[in-house]
Amino acid sequence: MSQLIATSLINFLNFYTALLFIRILLTWFPTIDWSNPLLSALQQITDPFLNVFRSFIPPLGMIDISPMLAILALQLLRGLFISYAGPAML
Repeated sequence: MSQLIATSLINFLNFYTALLFIRILLTWFPTIDWSNPLLSALQQITDPFLNVFRSFIPPLGMIDISPMLAILALQLLRGLFISYAGPAML
């Protein structure tokens, strides 16, 4: 049962990381209309987590490194769950 929970959490972290990558890539296009319902939902899902990192690491000029730290944190957490779930997850 605990392996099922770990597997579910790993899958969730993979999905959330993918959402963060999509959000990051979309910020490279300044003409994106964030009032679009789908993009607005993406923003509402990802911004609270990104804001945690933005609160203690402000943007460096035009570069915001908080998404990189957020993804790193998710990957570290994913690694912990994989080590708990065992080698069958690899």
